[in-house]
Amino acid sequence: MSEKKIGIIGAGAFGTAIAKIMGQKNLDTTIWSFTEKGAQDINERRENCEFLPGVTIPPSIRATTDIIEAATGKDYLFLATPSLFLVDTIKKILTVPNILEGETMIATITKGFVHGKNGPQFILETLENYLPGFYKGNLVYISGPSHAEEIGAGKITGLISASSNPRNSIEFRELMSSANTRLFSSLDVVGVQTCAAVKNVVAIAFGILDALKETTAIVGDNTESFLFAAGLNEIQLLGKSLGSTHPETFTSIAGVGDLDVTCRSPFGRNRRFGRDIILKRIHEQYEGIDDLIDHIADIGYLPEGAVAARYAVLLGEKHNLKLPIIQLVYDILNRKIKPENAIDLFLN
Repeated sequence: MSEKKIGIIGAGAFGTAIAKIMGQKNLDTTIWSFTEKGAQDINERRENCEFLPGVTIPPSIRATTDIIEAATGKDYLFLATPSLFLVDTIKKILTVPNILEGETMIATITKGFVHGKNGPQFILETLENYLPGFYKGNLVYISGPSHAEEIGAGKITGLISASSNPRNSIEFRELMSSANTRLFSSLDVVGVQTCAAVKNVVAIAFGILDALKETTAIVGDNTESFLFAAGLNEIQLLGKSLGSTHPETFTSIAGVGDLDVTCRSPFGRNRRFGRDIILKRIHEQYEGIDDLIDHIADIGYLPEGAVAARYAVLLGEKHNLKLPIIQLVYDILNRKIKPENAIDLFLN
């Protein structure tokens, strides 16, 4: 495996965590950073000071601001950019010869939905619409309960490697498995992607409830578990309607596992965003959810659940589904209801 070359498109927290795994296996890895400072910190300080501070990056990792260089000549490529920037990113590497010829195996860790011509699309569907036809059914989606901070710190972590092509799923499972990281294969690309996207919406609701718990006597651990279970039901309902093939996906680490860590961990950006809605009134500076998403970079961290909420509501309406928690988050972000009323609305 040491002769294999790895490319990582995106030097955010999780892209950097993957780079560390590759570096610990002494694999030749190039990571693309959007900023010059990010690349310089990785190459000279051996640390991603902005997105994953305190984690030492192995010497076999090299950063570049040239996205073509990061993708050229690679046997495996990880796409690790946020959903909002995925299309622009993939367009930049379509002319890379090894991608044009289908020689590079591609996986993505991007969570959420992407706007398509006919409405919201899954991440893999979006990528397949741009990549050469060879990649249809051959892409790999990696997800699971996995905060980058803990992967970087060497905490034991389990992930799902999902693909319609079981061989490719196994290839990335073996590539990413390490002393403290285990991957499990899945064929349910729809179910895994649904869990990865919508758990962030539920985590915003969880953060709102968590902040209200500090000031509202009727909110406690029981209430949070109530919300957690109801949120999981909505994820499963939406996933089944969209074509999930394996019910056990939602009770696996891709479903309940990822939802749990996203809702409860202090590292969770969407949980933090929910708390900031109550404690800092962070959403009130925006006219509604569209304005918030247009200026999401101003927040200082990226709550992907805000974007996913807009698309999940559209998908729910398309399939005539009742998704009260998802709708509640959408309405709060859209300034239609006050977050302090969330408890009463949730119970009704």
